[in-house]
Amino acid sequence: MQPAMIRSAPIRVGFASCRAAATFAIELPRLRYYSALHRPFQRLSTEWVPSGGIAATKDEDAHEKLIRAGFLRQSHAGIFHMLPLGRRVQDKIEATLDRHMQQLGASRVSLSSVTSKDLWERSGRYSLLGSELFGFQDRRGTAYMLSPTHEEEITSLVAKSVKSYKELPLRLYQITRKYRDELRPRHGLLRTREFTMKDMYTFDATIESALTTYAEVGDAYTGFFNSLGLPFVKVTASSGDMGGDLSHEYHLVTAVGEDTVATCSVCDYAVNTEVTGDVASPGPGDNLGSDDALVATGEPCPKCTAGHLSTRKALEVGHTFHLGTRYSSPLGASIATQSGTTVPMQMGCHGIGVSRLIGAITEHMADSKGLMWPRIIAPYEVAVLHAADLGPEAATLCSDITTSRPDEPVDVVLDDRKASIPWKLRDAELVGYPVVVVLGRAMKDDGICEVQCRRLGASEQVPLQDVPKTVAGLLQRL
Repeated sequence: MQPAMIRSAPIRVGFASCRAAATFAIELPRLRYYSALHRPFQRLSTEWVPSGGIAATKDEDAHEKLIRAGFLRQSHAGIFHMLPLGRRVQDKIEATLDRHMQQLGASRVSLSSVTSKDLWERSGRYSLLGSELFGFQDRRGTAYMLSPTHEEEITSLVAKSVKSYKELPLRLYQITRKYRDELRPRHGLLRTREFTMKDMYTFDATIESALTTYAEVGDAYTGFFNSLGLPFVKVTASSGDMGGDLSHEYHLVTAVGEDTVATCSVCDYAVNTEVTGDVASPGPGDNLGSDDALVATGEPCPKCTAGHLSTRKALEVGHTFHLGTRYSSPLGASIATQSGTTVPMQMGCHGIGVSRLIGAITEHMADSKGLMWPRIIAPYEVAVLHAADLGPEAATLCSDITTSRPDEPVDVVLDDRKASIPWKLRDAELVGYPVVVVLGRAMKDDGICEVQCRRLGASEQVPLQDVPKTVAGLLQRL
């Protein structure tokens, strides 16, 4: 999420007194979009970043780096607290998702985390997933659950409000916490009991319209994942317990992946080769009870027969389903058609695991020095580190960098904590800021700053006045 873009517009305000009346033109800000990150630049001395104090282990993985860098802390098995740096990453992911969803004409909602056992029994899913649900009773003995997904609740909600084909298509989405009583929480944010998801639910009057919606959502998902600049692949998948007859998964291709995807060298054929009950889906539901379907590298493509398949390890971070009437029929979500007949709505559900995506990206990008982030979701794009007696110069430089990009402010943080330059530099590498600017001895002696970009392998000695331009050039390459 980038800081808010502010544009000023004169607003006439009348002022009168017993002696005279006057009209003043007052410049008030007009916000292009809202952001809690709207300050010119942040100071780490005023933000809680509990890094340090946790020693690196010999075989430290990316999740352990997230904890050591101060992004999150574990509360209980499979449950984590998101700290300020982690929250900034999540906020930026959510803001990017908001833009793509709103371009689809989707409205954002926030459904309750509590759902009823009765509703799930009516849909037929309670018998399939009951052991994975967190359940409880109120004082009257009514059975409730913490929602792992919201197909039943959203269908019930829409069924009470939408009655005619004229009110469709309808596209609703939310970004909320979900809950699943995971038997063996592991791999940090990849397999948890509490997780954050973006889930979207679509309602259409006809199958043809629903399939058009499905394709449009798929394009939006592809656009979102491509904006991160990482290797993602869309593959054909099983619908599992979700129902429906059309489903796709979105995978981050990475050597640490728990799935295997096969793609054709000639056509667009792509499939998940291992869809088993042990592989958790971050989408609206799990793929439970499917048989193994292993594919080997070099096999001929079953679609075009001209190409050959190659297999790669990958992590699933999104899933889309065309549900048809799987939920609308049992839950009474019907509409009157143009001819006057009553039919169940055609539904789709589409999920992206937000917290899982954070874990997947860190697993894919982290190196021996620390984390690395795509620029668009990094907690800050630029970190400026300075020696103890260069605070004023560093603050001025932060302001100059912030305003150096013509279309939107650069997201800059000033590390003004009372620590040495070497300590700050190690901490910046651990956190994974895309660009780091150091004001040290060379700045005192010759007015020279060091500008680093670990992801690009760049380290340059740059005159102070040229730093904003150099930083902008590096960010443009990320």
